Amino acid sequence: MRDTDNRGLKFQALADDLRRGILAGTWAVGAKLPTEAQLAAETGMSLTTVRRAFDELVQAEIVVRRQGAGSFVAGRQPVRRRSRFAVGVLLPDTQLYYPRVLQGIEETLSAQDVSLQLATYNYQPEREDPSIEFLVNSGVDGLILVPTLDGIADPQQRVRELAALHVPVVLLERSLMDLGPGDRTEHVCSDHQGGAYDAVSHLFALGHPRVALLTRTQTPTEPAIVAGYERAAADLGFAPLVFRALKQEWEAGAAEELLGQVRSAGVTAALVFGDREATLLEAAARRAGVRIPEDLALVSYDDELADLAEVPLTAVAPAKHRMGRMAAEILLRRLVEGDDCPIHQVRLRPRLVIRESCGAKRQSAQ
Repeated sequence: MRDTDNRGLKFQALADDLRRGILAGTWAVGAKLPTEAQLAAETGMSLTTVRRAFDELVQAEIVVRRQGAGSFVAGRQPVRRRSRFAVGVLLPDTQLYYPRVLQGIEETLSAQDVSLQLATYNYQPEREDPSIEFLVNSGVDGLILVPTLDGIADPQQRVRELAALHVPVVLLERSLMDLGPGDRTEHVCSDHQGGAYDAVSHLFALGHPRVALLTRTQTPTEPAIVAGYERAAADLGFAPLVFRALKQEWEAGAAEELLGQVRSAGVTAALVFGDREATLLEAAARRAGVRIPEDLALVSYDDELADLAEVPLTAVAPAKHRMGRMAAEILLRRLVEGDDCPIHQVRLRPRLVIRESCGAKRQSAQ
């Protein structure tokens, strides 16, 4: 069953990647797509998986097959009238975290006859303004933005600049949380503090009196996760223990060192941000003869790759698809109602997906 589920996820993910590439203009209308054999070689997927991805795009009338010639980007349907609205979407990228968010946005806009214009800035802040200018100049009526607000000198000024664009703006996974009621941005965000709190509470309830936090630092999500973790530690009555490393340090072997520090502290459970880091920690544990979850129980944060880990990871799963849908719904309501629409400030608490790495399944089976 597990292999079948993985194959299904792979063909859907490939279809989504191709669809986003077409939407972003990687392949223009009428352009020939890579052959199924080429994509199989490039991705390492089977021909069957690649063929299923193409079949889905053909059924959606995004791609057409021409016998003996290959697969091509389908031509747009003749435009009989302007869509009800046009919405611009700015994302940091379209990998890992944001595909499901974008899918939620696309589905909602499509159902309301609203066109979508997408731009990405690849986590390069200097590309944000040109990307936003491109969206505004393309004639969009409103914007859904995931801008850079952390690590800059004046986030409030940045938000004021975005609010001055003369089209409604809904922020996604970004807000001026520290302002409290002074934050008048319209936004839809994950409650990352709540997600971290629930993960720590879960491990504590499984019999671990002290839970560590290991993070990938200097990311927009990390401060909220640390805050939620520290609040849980205070409420549950243990001293917080936080280990931080940059992304490149994790990739360069920091997992071994961090594992040693966790073990030296006598900790038997940890919340790890994010899935890749938790997977690296699992590999370090295997090499060190540390058993997951018997010696060290783990919960990862994000649930993008968690089910593919060597020991499938219990994970905090933000409601990405729902977040995209709600951001689109709020923007459309703003476009229709104007100033009569109240400001929406939505936080969606992630859910906890239980798998093998935390040990809960073993306890329930005993």
